[in-house]
Amino acid sequence: IAMTGEISLRGRVLPIGGLKEKALAALRAHIPTVIIPAGNEQDLVRLPAQVRRHITFIPVAFADEVLDRCLIRPATPPPLPPR
Repeated sequence: IAMTGEISLRGRVLPIGGLKEKALAALRAHIPTVIIPAGNEQDLVRLPAQVRRHITFIPVAFADEVLDRCLIRPATPPPLPPR
């Protein structure tokens, strides 16, 4: 997974420039999933079809959405150590 964007002090994921170039780099690196700022979602239609076919783009608006997508949470909490 790869991600691009700028995070504000309040946790907003801000739009970036150069999405096409970053997406092409992800394709060359065989990265199947790229998290992008929601503000760049309209730019996806301008990407080459090959890029859109091979990469799943996940738009996010806030940093906590990035964490939800990237971190693996255990199905059950680990057991507490004996006392």
